[in-house]
Amino acid sequence: MNYTVSEDRGKPAGQAGEEDGRGGAGADGRAPGRMNRMADSWMIDELAHAGPEHLDPEFVAGYDRKQGHPGPEEDLAIFAAHGLDGTSTVADIGAGSGQFALAAARRFGHVTAVDVSPAMQAVLRERAAAAGLANLECVQAGFLSYEHSGPPADGVYTRHALHQLPDFWKGIALDRIARMLRPGGVLRLRDLIYDFRPAEAAALFAAWMDGAAADPAAGYTGADYAEHIRTEFSTYRWLLEPMLAQVGFEIESVEYSGRLYGAYTCVKSGG
Repeated sequence: MNYTVSEDRGKPAGQAGEEDGRGGAGADGRAPGRMNRMADSWMIDELAHAGPEHLDPEFVAGYDRKQGHPGPEEDLAIFAAHGLDGTSTVADIGAGSGQFALAAARRFGHVTAVDVSPAMQAVLRERAAAAGLANLECVQAGFLSYEHSGPPADGVYTRHALHQLPDFWKGIALDRIARMLRPGGVLRLRDLIYDFRPAEAAALFAAWMDGAAADPAAGYTGADYAEHIRTEFSTYRWLLEPMLAQVGFEIESVEYSGRLYGAYTCVKSGG
């Protein structure tokens, strides 16, 4: 097969010598396959925050159809506009089934597709192998457990994944992203982020659900949206943006859709 599995360049933290976390118990004695093998006992288990549907092979099989096949062209163009090219290194964190990572590997020098879900990684590896993308590396890890190695990354991409983490852990995740990027490196962040005041929530959520899909196989339903609000951790724009600044990012551009979906282009200070 032509894809490469994590061995040297990037590893889930604490898993040196164990492919994809499926080896025997680590030095800390924890059970195999867990993504919380980090030195500090206060770190959370990222699999527990992945969203149970993303760990379900049946759900993953229909994931692209439910997502609506979002095109990567705009995001690729933004990276290219910042000077990324066939020599550049890009990490896609929360890569899912690889809609961005596969396209990015055809354009950039090296792409690491990081996802905590074994089911997502299985799909992505199969697609990478079928496409013959030798420069696409697949790593089973998350925002808090992926360890970037080698030269600093030129770009990091993440789409609809950061909201799986509570706000404290978002801050840790964004700091880790900043540390893996070179000065002047680019973060392209897309997520479900709330661009409204708390008093507006009920009206905006009602309108959001009114526009939801009727068929759960064809898109996200009102029940899906309600579950997201109750159980996941989308944050306010006015909380996220100070986090980005605190860890060393300058927000270069931001666009919002429906006051619910944000797309950020951020540059690491010092470039």
